[in-house]
Amino acid sequence: MVLGAVLAVFVTILLIFGALVIREVVRLTTVFWEDGVRVLAFVNDDLSPSGVDALIREVEGWDGVSSVRFVTKAEAYDEALEIFEGQEFNLNTIIENPSILPASVRVTPDNVDLYQEIEDRLRAHPAVIRATSPGAGLERMIAIRDFLTQVTLVVVVGLAVSAIVLIANTIRLAIYARREEVGIMKLVGASNWFVRVPFLLEGLIEGLIGGALATGLVIGLWKLGVKTRLAELPNLIRFDVSDQFLTQWAVILLLLGGLVGVLGSGIALRRFLRET
Repeated sequence: MVLGAVLAVFVTILLIFGALVIREVVRLTTVFWEDGVRVLAFVNDDLSPSGVDALIREVEGWDGVSSVRFVTKAEAYDEALEIFEGQEFNLNTIIENPSILPASVRVTPDNVDLYQEIEDRLRAHPAVIRATSPGAGLERMIAIRDFLTQVTLVVVVGLAVSAIVLIANTIRLAIYARREEVGIMKLVGASNWFVRVPFLLEGLIEGLIGGALATGLVIGLWKLGVKTRLAELPNLIRFDVSDQFLTQWAVILLLLGGLVGVLGSGIALRRFLRET
C-alpha cells in the first residue's frame, strides 16, 4: 500500500515536471524567435531624406513599437550579397540589377502579438510600397506556446487530483487494517487529532519520497542525457533551461508531493473518523 502511494506521487510529479520542462523549452524558443521579429516596410525610391526622418519619427510614436531602423539601398545590397552567398543565380540577379532592392524601414515590436497591427498600419502609409513580416510562423509558435500552457495546467490539476484519490484510498486501507488499534485508542479517550497525526505523517512522508524521486530523476535525465544530446541539434530550438528553473520547480513540486500526501490522508481520515 505504501509503495502504491509513493508510486502515485512519483508518476504524478514526474509527468508534471516533464510537462513544465517541455513548456519552458517552447517558451525559450518563442522568446528567441520573438527577439528576431521585424516588420519590414519597403519605401518609395523617391522618398527624400526628410521624408524618411518623418516616417521614422511617426512610426516610433506608434504604440507597441520598440525600435525603428532605416536600411538604405546600398545597405540592402550588401546584406543581400551576404544572405545569398553561394547561390549563384540569386547573386547574379542582384549584381546585374542592384536597383531591385529598395530601401526599407525595419520595425521591432514591443510584443510579438502586435506585429499584425504594425504591419497593417505600415501597409496603409503612402510612403510604403509593401510591408511584410514572418507572421504565419510566429502565429504557430504563439499558438503552440498558449496550447502548452493550457495543457500543462490541465495536466497538473488532473494528475494532482488522481494522486490525492489514490493516496486517500491507500490510507483508508491502512486505517482499515489498523481499525482495532484505532478503536481502542478512541475507547480510552484519544482525540481525533491524536489518531490523525500518525496517518498524516505517513501521507506526508510518502508524498515527499515520491516527489523527491521524481524531481531527482527529471533533473538527472535532463542534465546527464537529454540536454547534452539535444544541444547537438540545429540552433533553432532553445534547450538551455536554467538550473534556477529546475531547482525552483523541484522545490515547489517536492512540497506539492508532500501536500498531496497530507490531503489524501486527511480525506481518508475524515471519512473514517466520521463513520466511527
